[in-house]
Amino acid sequence: MTGLAARFFLSAIVYAILGMALGLVMGMTQDHTQMPTHAHMLVIGWVSFALFGLFYHLFPNAAATRLATAHFWLAQVSFVALIVGLFLIFSGRPDADPIAAIASTGLLVSMILFGVIALPVVTGRR
Repeated sequence: MTGLAARFFLSAIVYAILGMALGLVMGMTQDHTQMPTHAHMLVIGWVSFALFGLFYHLFPNAAATRLATAHFWLAQVSFVALIVGLFLIFSGRPDADPIAAIASTGLLVSMILFGVIALPVVTGRR
């Protein structure tokens, strides 16, 4: 695995480790207020990003586009911002709602980009 596929997959591994570490800390402290942050780290950061990496590995021509690079960076920046926003919100800082809202919008746009990239490939139109 190389290039964009490897970058997505490696970031997924990092996010999985961080999400599991947060889960461990919550269990050890019996403070589960960050459960939504933990869940987002694992579902978006680990599962979605690993699947993006697998897709780009299987279809390297799709990964070799500027749109795919834009997908990677928008997804990464939006994901990190979302995790920061969620962590702040569930730490008692509701003023961080705009961070999470903007980041969520960025993640939605990144998924739309992925759809634009992936749908022609999986439907055989590319």
